Amino acid sequence: MSAVAVEDRPTGTSGPEHRGEPPTPTREGVLGRPMPADRLRGWLVTAVIGVIGAVVRFQNLGTPTDNGTPVFDEKHYVPQAWQMLRNGGFEDNPGYRLTVHPPLGKTLISLGEWLFGYNGWGWRFTAALAGALMIVLVVRIARRLTRSTLLGAIAGVLLISDGVSHLQSRMGMLDIFLAFFVLAAFACLLVDRDQVRSRLAIAVAEGWAHESPYGPRVGARWWRTATGVLLGLACGTKWSGLYYIAAFGLLVVMFDVSARRAAGVRRPWVGALVRDTVPGLVAIVGIAVLAYLSTWWAWFGSETGIDRHLVETTGSDPVSVVVGALGSLVKYSVNVLEFHSGLKTNPAEQHPWESKPWTWPMGLRPMLYYYDGSTTGCGESRCVAATMLIGTPALWWLSLPALAWGLWRVLGRRDWRWAAVLVGYLAGLLPWFTNLDRQMYFFYATPMAAFLVLMIVLCLGQVLGAARAGVERRGTGLLAVSLYVGLVVANFAWLWPVLNGDSITESHWQAERWLPSWR
Repeated sequence: MSAVAVEDRPTGTSGPEHRGEPPTPTREGVLGRPMPADRLRGWLVTAVIGVIGAVVRFQNLGTPTDNGTPVFDEKHYVPQAWQMLRNGGFEDNPGYRLTVHPPLGKTLISLGEWLFGYNGWGWRFTAALAGALMIVLVVRIARRLTRSTLLGAIAGVLLISDGVSHLQSRMGMLDIFLAFFVLAAFACLLVDRDQVRSRLAIAVAEGWAHESPYGPRVGARWWRTATGVLLGLACGTKWSGLYYIAAFGLLVVMFDVSARRAAGVRRPWVGALVRDTVPGLVAIVGIAVLAYLSTWWAWFGSETGIDRHLVETTGSDPVSVVVGALGSLVKYSVNVLEFHSGLKTNPAEQHPWESKPWTWPMGLRPMLYYYDGSTTGCGESRCVAATMLIGTPALWWLSLPALAWGLWRVLGRRDWRWAAVLVGYLAGLLPWFTNLDRQMYFFYATPMAAFLVLMIVLCLGQVLGAARAGVERRGTGLLAVSLYVGLVVANFAWLWPVLNGDSITESHWQAERWLPSWR
């Protein structure tokens, strides 16, 4: 496997820089470092890591259950998904009144229920599939970021070994689907970046890149359109996908400006705004809106969907925007927004596992999803079976140092890789600080897990060293990286019983909970 440092090589330039004139752009300077030449091996590594990840995610997927019924927040989404399956894709029972999320995640859960029935395998199947696909995605993303197949493989192993990603992939809840769509959108955004630079490099090589002060047009950008579709589907799962539309929209603008500057465009900012921003808004925002609305297809086509005729039954008002189905959806959404806005923490009745966002980076307040203190099979008279959402400490406890290092790389070295990954990570964290009175839980951090892994991998690339480094330096770096990856895997193996609900002794259960805040 190829392995190179995560730093860019010096871009290729020529010309009289010593006289203070700007360097002449070259094709290689626009492109940056090429992808690894081991394309076939890269896909084989991805497939192997993906299969291993799928086996880990799917093993014994049907347990635990609460006497054959869902556990924890599965009790909201699993019955709603079953109702959607019965009705042809929509919910019609206002008695739930907790129909406060868009339909896509529940639709995906219903596909597993259609395949396997109303049981643990059925309502968790698509979540496990999404979790397994995320492992494939993170291998490819890390390989593209670092130009290293080895570091891509390491990223896959680390995500397999993350407790948050693992358990959320084994729950009939919505967050793993949100995380999947966000990560897939990020992957498409990176491919779009490389494609744009490839087209600009051709313009530079052929000598027509500077015919306009704004730079050349780069043609249709289907990967950017795919990003918009995936972000719309993220919003169709949970509204927190909106944060990623804003974050990735900003990121694509920065990518465009940087690419045009590398191509020697005289006015890169204006060029990006003129050539890229308007179609970018259409792709990232407009397409996302259409994709979001498409997730309501069954609701639009129904007569009895919850609040389907809200405008007709309550009267039209300015909030309705449009009389009819779209107006009803707007009013329904306003009602849902009011529900979420009113979901405040009551100090007298605080949820025992509630947490605030400043605890998420290090996973200081995990969540107990399931507990049975009267199970058998551990070899002692009293056995415990429990599942607890815990981020693997060997990963999550490095988040703050990794963040600090990443900020230095962005501000001090202008490392675009770190900028991209930090945008993805912080988009899942910072928005929650705007309303600290709201009830919040650690599973909201699910989309952050893959970006944390990418941050760690970028750090490991620095530890590994450049391919051109000496044998001794590379050997020492490889040893350190190997020891760390082994530590993460061992840490995950230790947490395995409480991530999967295995029967363990009481003393083992107590030993699994390392910190007072885990109890």
